[in-house]
Amino acid sequence: MSRLLVDHAVGRSVTVSAGDKPLFTYVYAPGTAQLESPKPYLHPIRTLAGDLVSLYRPHDHVWHKGIAWSLPHVGEHNFWGGPTYVHGQFYVQLDNNGSATHRELTELSAGASRATFAHRLAWTSQQGAPVIDEHRALTAAQADDVSWTLVFETRMTNVSGGTLAFGSPTTKGRENAGYGGLFWRGPRAFTGGTVQSPDGTGADDLRGKRAEWFAFRGRHDEVGRSSTVLIVDDGANPQHPPQWFTRSAEFACLNPAPFFSEELDLPEGQSLSFRYAVVITAGDPGEPGTRILADLGRAALTAPRVPDPAP
Repeated sequence: MSRLLVDHAVGRSVTVSAGDKPLFTYVYAPGTAQLESPKPYLHPIRTLAGDLVSLYRPHDHVWHKGIAWSLPHVGEHNFWGGPTYVHGQFYVQLDNNGSATHRELTELSAGASRATFAHRLAWTSQQGAPVIDEHRALTAAQADDVSWTLVFETRMTNVSGGTLAFGSPTTKGRENAGYGGLFWRGPRAFTGGTVQSPDGTGADDLRGKRAEWFAFRGRHDEVGRSSTVLIVDDGANPQHPPQWFTRSAEFACLNPAPFFSEELDLPEGQSLSFRYAVVITAGDPGEPGTRILADLGRAALTAPRVPDPAP
């Protein structure tokens, strides 16, 4: 297995590679339009075979950007992007598109087996008022010859001055639209691909199901190869196991959605933590092989958490 390398474009992004094979770029200071709720994102994301497994700013949902930590309903704020769901009016463009802005790098390291990037972020309203202080860490590791893992962890502290209710369009009244959290948007060619849960395979029919992990198996245009993306929810996460928001018929996406059908209140000064493992695999291992990939994600989550340094 190759040594992990980090290329830091200071003040903009970090790219992690396994030897000469780029795995992902994490853009932590994007120049995003306010209506798209500016926030860090991962794109491009590639398998060890070099195939792209993420999509950036698709025309149907320009606020979808590879993998991003996106929350549509945090009190009155929209940290997802675009219009906000308002029951009885459907989606309405409000002046509530907040931002998650990079403030401070707290760790950047790379070695033979893993690479870590950690930083602090300030979440603010569209008008600039403080809402959340966050410490976030991403740790990448090569798992085997065809798979690599990314552990995403976040600790969010409410600094808004009041209680924040974390929710989704479903908690606001839209049936089976409980998206929000760690959201992956797959390439166009993956449309119509296979969604897999621990209980079996399907597609949009699995939306709203509770499970420890979900996977998406899709096939690429041009090269004809397949790839698999799998996300494991840490057992310590609030609302574990989560309900999942997934699509295949219209486009490919996976999202362990902790606030799918039930709001979670976070009082002022209190913190909320989440942790996930993302497994990126070259090829389609089928149903039995995908279950084995979930073991790789679980193993990645056994690594110690990245410490949150004192401010």
